[in-house]
Amino acid sequence: MDTKTRTEQILVIMRVLAWIAFIGLTIKVGAILTSYAVSCVNPTAAKDLYRGLDFYKLSQHNFWYYSQFVSFLVVYIGLKAYMIFLVIRSLSKVNLANPFTNEVARILERISYTLLAIWIIAQLNNTHASWLLKKTDMTLGDLATGEFLFMAGLVFIISQVFKRGVEIQSENELTV
Repeated sequence: MDTKTRTEQILVIMRVLAWIAFIGLTIKVGAILTSYAVSCVNPTAAKDLYRGLDFYKLSQHNFWYYSQFVSFLVVYIGLKAYMIFLVIRSLSKVNLANPFTNEVARILERISYTLLAIWIIAQLNNTHASWLLKKTDMTLGDLATGEFLFMAGLVFIISQVFKRGVEIQSENELTV
């Protein structure tokens, strides 16, 4: 009979929750892309791009601006999905008997860079939305930015701790 420790159970639950988030985000990206493609043929579809997102006025004003705004949104959500995918990979690579591995450290570092990219895209989107507000007098809403920069720094520090843990773990294996 296989008895798992509480930590192992938490890791399994976190992996399942991460899969749910990943699937949800990929569906969201697919729905937005599909709605955008439909709105290219039928412009009234921009009234409900995805769950209440109404960019109809913007698409009527200038289709290029509309396309840019949707592109920022798709990249933002796509990067979040990629980050969750990396979390899934890191959770599946964690071995509690030997927790510090180069692979997990690299994945954590990649997660921090992805979080930084999400922050940059959100900043660009918000700047673009402000510019569009001045140019078209349409309010489009901002994407969250602050927490992604903080999380990027935090995960980067954790990845560096993991790298140091790998060094210490390999030194201990050599001395035994």
